[in-house]
Amino acid sequence: MSKIMHCTFEVFGIVQGVSFRMFTEKQANKLGVRGWCMNTRDDTVKGEIEATPEAFAEMKTWLEKTGSPTSRIDKAVFGETKENSNFTFENFSVRY
Repeated sequence: MSKIMHCTFEVFGIVQGVSFRMFTEKQANKLGVRGWCMNTRDDTVKGEIEATPEAFAEMKTWLEKTGSPTSRIDKAVFGETKENSNFTFENFSVRY
């Protein structure tokens, strides 16, 4: 099995009330990315992603540059990237 990349993320800007989490889940499922995301009290969206290197890189770019159609991403901050030999999440979910 190929290696699995993993990191935390937090996205800043207009990312609440714009279906950001729903679109993040759709994009993750499309790419085969696992993990989770949730709104924070600071009006950001944070979570964790894990995927094969190609899907991982694509998801990070999506979180940084694309987002949901009506969102405005000011910046995305990613935690340290770690390599795992297996997935730790079953799928991608939205947490409340």
